[in-house]
Amino acid sequence: RFIVILEQVRLIMKAHSFIRENVPRVLSSVKDKSGTVHIPRISQYLYFLFAPTLIYRDNYPRNPTIRWGYVATKFAQVLGSLFYAYYIFVRLCIPQFRNSSQETFNLRGLVLCIFNSILPGVLILFLVFFAFLHCWLNAFAEMLRFADRMFYK
Repeated sequence: RFIVILEQVRLIMKAHSFIRENVPRVLSSVKDKSGTVHIPRISQYLYFLFAPTLIYRDNYPRNPTIRWGYVATKFAQVLGSLFYAYYIFVRLCIPQFRNSSQETFNLRGLVLCIFNSILPGVLILFLVFFAFLHCWLNAFAEMLRFADRMFYK
């Protein structure tokens, strides 16, 4: 459910950007009563839907070729990050809470479990950031030949 909600939010943000960039152009051409109204093509909109950007433009800078080795490396890094996050979760988080479930509830034990899980939780957060925002988006940017890789700005 969470992934579906995130995808819906992404599509709403992209639709907003598309409308925000194109409606003023269409309204100004109607106000000027010029015969040509520049409406984006479907292919431009579809490319925008899959490109790793939230700002609509009619044309984006494109690379001449796709480096498939780079794409494979980025997907391998995503898989490696997922396996490493699983390892951290299984080795450092689950044992803390498994031991606490066998004891009677007390506030001291809960606070110790939470504090012992803070560092692994931060590590998993960094891994998710690296896997999605760096590896996943760069892999799709390369497959779409998207040359503007300023994700962090």
